[in-house]
Amino acid sequence: MSAPDRPRFAPRWLELRERADAAARAPELLRPLRAWLAERTAPAGPPGSPHGLVIRDLGCGIGSMGRWLAVRLPGPQQWILHDLDPALLELAGARMPVTADDGMPVAATTARGDLAALTADDFAGTSLVTASALLDLLTRDEVEDLAEACVGAGTPALLALSVAGRVELSPSDPFDAEITDAFNDHQRRTDQGRALLGPDAVAAAVAAFERRGATVLVQSSPWRLGCAESALTAEWLRGWVGAAHAQRPELAPEAVAYLRRRLEECAAGELTVAVHHTDLLALPPHPSGSE
Repeated sequence: MSAPDRPRFAPRWLELRERADAAARAPELLRPLRAWLAERTAPAGPPGSPHGLVIRDLGCGIGSMGRWLAVRLPGPQQWILHDLDPALLELAGARMPVTADDGMPVAATTARGDLAALTADDFAGTSLVTASALLDLLTRDEVEDLAEACVGAGTPALLALSVAGRVELSPSDPFDAEITDAFNDHQRRTDQGRALLGPDAVAAAVAAFERRGATVLVQSSPWRLGCAESALTAEWLRGWVGAAHAQRPELAPEAVAYLRRRLEECAAGELTVAVHHTDLLALPPHPSGSE
């Protein structure tokens, strides 16, 4: 697949959602991740030492995952930020933290290229693979390839904020379920020959990693949007209803009226939304077969 075939995301949207993403990510997965890394990573040396963590962030966008995770892991870190969009890579590289949880140095480089082409050989020497809001954009074969590359290289994967296909709005509206179903169908659409997994991505990833012997942990990571997040809520509503309408044009004009009604509720501070996501941590088996 060539680079232009992949979806692109506007920096404004990625910046708008960063605070909600940070609040939603599941911290419960960090403890087993840190324990796994501590057991298998060479001890930290002085600044400039080659020891420490090598972390690849796939589809890094503007680097939100790196800013959230780098300061929650100890020791020197070398981040490699992967994306297809050079403008996003420039933003991500410029905004990475410079120190880790324990004050050790954090450095970052960028790599532009097709994520689907990465293999176990590319992940050799990598301590951790991360991605955020990426899994649901992949096909089943691409998820299988990602699991094969990670487990083949003995590299854990922390894959955050995959859509779960569930949304709760308060107050409820008779048209909520119709829009939700149409949006989920849009997430599962076939796009330029690629059958996207959408809300089925986490189940597919769990099966793919477990089939290869990995231990997989999942945690809910919902956005919880209230008055303080009204700008994000309004932008999310436009995208959510727009995707549903694109999938089922017959929903007009009800979808247009629904969006207008919901935006008015949002502007009045009367709407709260929970957008459910799932975080996944896959820990590959020890080469010796021990735990």
